[in-house]
Order: sequence, then structure tokens, then C-alpha cells
Amino acid sequence: MQCLSRITATTWGKEMSGSKHFDKIAWTFTVLILLLTVLFMNQGVALGVEVTPRAIGYENSLFDNTRVHTIDIVMNNWDEFIADAVDEEYYVTNLVIDGEAFKNAGIRGKGNTSLSSVAAKNSERYSFKIEFDRYDSSLTYYGLDKLNLNNLIHDTTMMKDYLSYTMMKEFGVNTPLCSFVYITVNGEDWGLYLAVEGIEEAFLERNYGSNYGELYKPDSMNFGGGRGNGRGFKMNDFLNRDEDAENPDMSDIPNIPDIPDISDVPDMSDIPDNPDMSDIPDISEQGITIPPMSEMPRMPDLQDMQDMPDLQDLQDMPRMPMPNIQDMPNISDLPEMKNEFMPDRENMQNKKGGFAQGIGSSDIKLQYIDDNIDSYLNIWDNAKTDIVKADQTRLIESLKKLTNGETIDSVVDIDQVIRYFVVHNYVCNGDSYTGAMVHNYYLYEQDGQMAMIPWDYNLAFGTFQSGNAQSTVNTPIDSPVSGASSADRPMWNWIVANEEYTELYHQYFTEFLNSVDILSCINDTYDLIKSYVEKDPTAFYEYNEFETGVETLRQFCTLRTESISAQLANNQTSANMNYVDASGLTLSEMGSMGMVGSMQDIPREKGSFFEGTAPEGFDPSQNEEIPEIPDDFDFSQMSEMPDSFDPSQIKASTSGLLWLIASALILCVGIIIVKVYKH
Repeated sequence: MQCLSRITATTWGKEMSGSKHFDKIAWTFTVLILLLTVLFMNQGVALGVEVTPRAIGYENSLFDNTRVHTIDIVMNNWDEFIADAVDEEYYVTNLVIDGEAFKNAGIRGKGNTSLSSVAAKNSERYSFKIEFDRYDSSLTYYGLDKLNLNNLIHDTTMMKDYLSYTMMKEFGVNTPLCSFVYITVNGEDWGLYLAVEGIEEAFLERNYGSNYGELYKPDSMNFGGGRGNGRGFKMNDFLNRDEDAENPDMSDIPNIPDIPDISDVPDMSDIPDNPDMSDIPDISEQGITIPPMSEMPRMPDLQDMQDMPDLQDLQDMPRMPMPNIQDMPNISDLPEMKNEFMPDRENMQNKKGGFAQGIGSSDIKLQYIDDNIDSYLNIWDNAKTDIVKADQTRLIESLKKLTNGETIDSVVDIDQVIRYFVVHNYVCNGDSYTGAMVHNYYLYEQDGQMAMIPWDYNLAFGTFQSGNAQSTVNTPIDSPVSGASSADRPMWNWIVANEEYTELYHQYFTEFLNSVDILSCINDTYDLIKSYVEKDPTAFYEYNEFETGVETLRQFCTLRTESISAQLANNQTSANMNYVDASGLTLSEMGSMGMVGSMQDIPREKGSFFEGTAPEGFDPSQNEEIPEIPDDFDFSQMSEMPDSFDPSQIKASTSGLLWLIASALILCVGIIIVKVYKH
């Protein structure tokens, strides 16, 4: 039988090889294979074929988070580099990573507010950005082109960023890899840093394959949308944003009549005491009659003022009780403002940035503005991939559908974005897309479908402003936006605007709480880094502050989990129900920007209230110019007038009042004359 098979095959092969059509068949088959290969390479996602992320060597080397890695920065001009770090200019450096040398990489200082904060602390512990391919495009670290070394500022726990990224990764979000590294400079200890994968080409290939889409880092007000942009940020602009909100630019609101310019009113100070009225024409000839002075309205007689009640009699009137400020509700507990109470969007939309409903402009919020490409410059100017007009038009169309709530599944990677917001809303990060500043996120888009990529969580767990711990821990998972309605952030709003998506979001939240062991992650990280924290020569905090911060972080996460579980169990996810008692927590113990609580981290600008220091040896308790209040001082007497006070004895300037009346009459006469001669 085997022999027969061989004979048959051999005979068939000879017949085919001798056939004049064999070459045509072979070439046709080859072309079809090539066409199918190209089709699946470029349209695999559209055909339902999942993209296989590319395995790159650095994943299991530098980002093995079971140990603290070592990086030695070797530079002869280190002092010069540090002196110029705030300028964010690149210098050449050699690196020794876990004992392996990498030459001719680029290094610069990096950060947004952290640059000025480090300088304000008289520290040299800047964050750094490494570009392995800065001077030679063929150089990488096992495929990694960009690496960030974060200095862990505003973080006594040394792990807020690391914990947030780790939770994101464990819950299936496309997240930058990170690990702890202990840095030395020319062999000398420098400190414990967090190494974070740069979200650029290597990240895109690792997560989306070689045929990846477009990447943006929307940002405005120079918060860090590109190299060096952080230097333009002024913290005072953010702190004083409420004052700006009280005086908004109303120029775009129609139907407001022009207010007369009172600067055109003539100066009355040059009018002589006895003006010559002979040149004024007789207006009676024009049919205009001015009533005699006796019939003019009379100013009240000053003597009538004496009939007013004596101020002494007012003491017995009941006083309005002042409310107890402790009874005032927290602003975050108030119900969310609905769209119908918001200003008309067409007239009030902030296209160029500003402070209305957060500092970010409409394009940073991922709102659809119009079809004009120039309306989205804060997105295009911060593109991380090379984009063309077709990419811009496609993204605008996606933003339009997103804002209008149309075919969400075609413009949003539903699974990725919901997973992102589950972890994001758990950690209460005010320095983000849902915060007042509206930044610190990456936007990924491919074939019109968008996703969020997490970035910068060192001020998470309520430490951006370190406000009321009770309110922060109990923040409703369906109301995470600071100072605005959910509709102000379309990439979030689609989840709560549709009951089906809201239910899916709640299911994902339950899955997260049940699958990610947050406390174990905190404890494992603490055990991993504590010895390095203890010996860190440039750390911003003392070791005992690290211990306190980590314990506060444990308590925060324990209470936050309890609160969210209660919210889901009771179906109360939109209003703050205060399910757990977090009044014993002090959020600033985890490190903060210092907006509330400690002010030491706010950069001191020249001419500001914080500039300068008190004279050496100054002791305010010894200042004799500040009088002490006697122990027997009766504060109740401060609200009473002396018995001898008589308001009738107050003298008014009669001559000044008469001149005021005369000036008014002259002005009226002038207006009448102008009116007459005009006609």
C-alpha cells in the first residue's frame, strides 16, 4: 500500500511538473499568500484578529520588580549638569545598569512643578529623563528607547506612583512598566528613585504591536505637554483660580448692552465759583421750561438726622446668630450640578484654555468643539507620533461622537477605558483628567477608537490638596470630577450617562476589589524598599515620616475599599454617604503639594508672600511690639458703643453738599443744551 502511494505521488508530480500550467498555478498561489499576509498585517484588528503585543527584552530585566535595581550615572561634568537641570537641556552620559554598561545616552532634568519645587527646597534631587537613542538612533536598552527616573517628591510613602501603576497593570490596563532603582553618581550614593518606562515607541510596540496607532499627551497651560513645558506653570495661577472664576471673561456672551464710559464726563473741578452764564442762550425760546428752584426736589434736612434712633438703643436688638462652620457641608458632598443649570455651551465654551470648570481647555477635556483643526492645538502640539491631516480629522470625528454619546463602542475601547477609570477613581487622584488641572494622561487612538493611558500618580490617594480625609475616602465612584459636572469630561461621562455602561463599570469595580490584593502590594513594597529609604542621602523626608506615610496609606486603602463596597452594596454611588469614618486620617502624612496643610512644598517666587526668611534668632514670642491681651479682658464689650456717644454731634460738610448739588444742576443744564442743539 505504501509502495502504491509512492508510485501515485511520483506519477502525479511528474505530470504536474511537466504541465505548461504549473508555473502559473505556483505564482498565483504565491501572490494569494502574500496578499493574505498583507491583509492580516494591516487590517487584522478590523477583521477581529487581536493584536499580539511584542515581547521586548527590557520587560524582564530592568522592570523585574522583585528587586531594587542599580543605576550608576557616570559623568565628568555632573556638577554642571545639575546646575542647569531646570533648563531641561540634554547632556551626554554613560550608564551602568545592574552592572552592564550603556554608553553615550542623553540625560536631562524633567518634571512640571517638581522642577521648581526641588529648587525651592535647596535640593539637587531632580527627576531625570534618559534617552538611550538621543545621539545614536541604533542604541537602546534591550529595546527601550526612553526611561524616566522619578525623584519621589511629595511622597513620604515612596510608593504612591508605584502602587497606582501596579494596580493598573494587575487589572489589565495598558500601563507603563516601573521598578525601584537605587542611583549612584560616579560611584557615590545619590538616592532611591522610581524607574518608569517612557510612553513612546517602545511602549507602543510592546502593547499594540509594530502597526500601532497615534499617541497624544493633551496638555495646556504648560503643565508638561512637551519637553520643558513645565517651567511655564505658575502655582499661584492655580491657587487663585477661584478669584478668576468670580470675574470670568463675558466677552463671548451675546445681548449684553454696552456700558457707557464714564471717563467722558467733564471734569467739574475747573468750574469757577461764579461762572459767567451770559453766553448761554435763552432756552425758553426753544420751548423748554426749567422749574424754579423752589419746586426742585429737596435734599433731606440734616437736622432730620437727629430723629434717627440712638445707636445706644440698638444694643438691645436681637443679634443674628453666626452658623457653626463645623456644621457646614463639605462641597464634595453637595449633589452634582445637572446640565440644565450650566451656562449655554455655545456661548461659554472655553476654546483657548482658562480657569472655567478647571484650568484645562475644551480640547484637553476631550470635548468636541467644532470641525476646525485649529481648535484642538493642545492635542496636536503634544502628539507623540507623526500625524497627518487625516489623523486629525479622524480624531475630531471620534471626539464629536464621544461628546454626543453616539456609537460609543466605535470610538472608545470600552474594556480598557472602564478598567482605567476603576483604578483611577479608586486612588482619588486630583492631579489628573478628572481633577481641576485636567492633565496627566495619554490618549491613544487607532482607527477612530480611543483609550486612556495612565500617567503621574505621585499625588494620588487624596494628596493633591490633602483636604478633608472623610470626604476623600468616601468619594462616590460615580462622581469623581472635581469642580464640574461629569458632562464636562466626555471620556468619563459616557460611562455614567448610559445605564448599561454604568452597570458594567460597577461590575468591573467589584472585580477589581476582589482580585487585586492592595494591602499585600503595599506590604511587599515596604519590605522591598525600606532599607534603601533608610540610607537614602538625598531623600525629601526623614525615615520616620516614611513609616508614618506607609501606615497612613494602608489605612486609606482599607477604608476606601470599605466605602466603595458599601456604595455598591447600597446602590449609592453618586452622593457622598460617609459610609466609613476617616476623620482620624491626615492625608498630608503621605506627602502633598502643600496647598492645604503644610506650605513648605509651594515654590517661593520672587516678590511673593513666602519670599525671604525671618532674621536669624528671631523668636516671635519675645517680640515686645506685640501687646498681650489681659487675662480679664471682656470681649463682649467690643460690640457696644460708649454711653457718652451721641451721633447727633457728628458734623457734616454742608458746603461740600451744596457744591455737589450745584455741580449736578450745571451738568443737567449742559446736557439739555446739547440735546437742544443736536436737534
